[in-house]
Amino acid sequence: MTLERLVAEIESRAARELAESKARTDAEKARLTTERDGKVEGIRKRHRQAAEIEARRERAQRLAGARMQAKKLEYEAQEHALARSMDGVRTLLSEFTRSPEYPDVLARMYAYAADELGKDVRVSGRTADAATLKGIAGKAFDPTPAPILGGIIAETPDGERRLTLTFDELLRWREDRVRDLLA
Repeated sequence: MTLERLVAEIESRAARELAESKARTDAEKARLTTERDGKVEGIRKRHRQAAEIEARRERAQRLAGARMQAKKLEYEAQEHALARSMDGVRTLLSEFTRSPEYPDVLARMYAYAADELGKDVRVSGRTADAATLKGIAGKAFDPTPAPILGGIIAETPDGERRLTLTFDELLRWREDRVRDLLA
């Protein structure tokens, strides 16, 4: 019986060690599973936060882009309206060149040019204004036509000084003021 008892003791010890080993394995397995789940949750949380930050940044960029696009469209619309208004001003000036007051304006422009550049000033203008300018300036009239909206171009005989009193140039000089008025 001693042998049977010895075998039973060995079997019982083996069963105990096996149970202890299984318990240690289960505990280690549970610890590793918990540790793994914690790490996975931490990684998920970091990625979720990174994704939220990236989404906010992307939204902010898109919103800023949309605002910029809206400002661009608003500016383009204002510029388009302003260009139409400036075209309207040019049309009015063109119509003014056919009015009875226009020759008086040319005479005043010639007088101003003569005061600024001297009496021997050469004057040129539009082809349509040739007869009027010849009557105002006499021999100082240069028949070379200028592609302008109206007004005169005055120059000293030696060509060193020039005074441009064309509607185009006067409008360009005052364009900012005209833009402010039209806006």
